[in-house]
Amino acid sequence: MLTGKQKRHLRSLAHHLTPIFQVGKGGTNDHLIRHIVEAIEVRELIKVSVLTNCSDDPREIGAELAEQSGSELAQVIGKTIVLYKESKDHKQIVLPRRSK
Repeated sequence: MLTGKQKRHLRSLAHHLTPIFQVGKGGTNDHLIRHIVEAIEVRELIKVSVLTNCSDDPREIGAELAEQSGSELAQVIGKTIVLYKESKDHKQIVLPRRSK
């Protein structure tokens, strides 16, 4: 679970990223989840955009993507979802430490 300070840090890093996946009217599927898992292992932080023709709530989609990909939901703003997962092999992002 990410702290507020860690989420704030990730949001600042994600600000300049462009979404690399899109969720359309078909919603999420196993194929999309598999690609997100692969991409998040390499990048650690990714953006996913929800297209306007998707009738599902972006917050629900974000929670579903985070749960199924084993990542953390850093932010949902409008129709953009930010996901984070610490990489095993390609660690680049250092999160602020948790305070005791």
